[in-house]
Amino acid sequence: MNLSRVFTKTIVSSPERQQEADADLVIVKRVQAGDVAAFDALIKKYRERLFGVVYNLTANREDASDLTQDSFIKAFQAINRFQGNCSFFTWLYRIAVNTTLSHLRKNKMRTFFSLEKINEEGASAQVIEQLTDKNGADRDTYLRELQEKLNEAMQKLSIPHRTVITLFEIDGLSHSEIAEVMDCSEGTVRSRLHYAKQVLQGELSKYIR
Repeated sequence: MNLSRVFTKTIVSSPERQQEADADLVIVKRVQAGDVAAFDALIKKYRERLFGVVYNLTANREDASDLTQDSFIKAFQAINRFQGNCSFFTWLYRIAVNTTLSHLRKNKMRTFFSLEKINEEGASAQVIEQLTDKNGADRDTYLRELQEKLNEAMQKLSIPHRTVITLFEIDGLSHSEIAEVMDCSEGTVRSRLHYAKQVLQGELSKYIR
């Protein structure tokens, strides 16, 4: 049973990541040199992508919008501390994830993964066909049940495990990138990811072929 049938992953090649990191570093250096307006380019470039990251963790658009804005503000305020040891987006990711996790812990919020999110990303038809061959009302009922089970399964994971599965399965980060974002070892990432997948696969085995 392949868990990726439920989640849709964003994949970016290593050369593309490096080119992106190099271009961002040029802009960051301009901001650090006093060209404050240059930061707008980073906001425009990453606003939607960062919103997606936060939304995947909160499943609340209003909260995701606020937390995304907060993350950019924190990034701007700390920009002089960015040394280029990792890509700017990984650094920004870390700020956004930490900001979001603090928010979730503070408010003890439940996180819901929505099949509508998959639908928005253009993968709905393919994923749904993989999940079921039911039609009409039967399929609607089936998908509602799957949605509920997915939500229930995610709630059985701790926030760190939920975050790892989100960053890997949906946002497409590598083990090393997740380790940087969560400030832990790659071994810890692999361990958390393995455990999270085992839990979700066990919970969803009835629904996914």
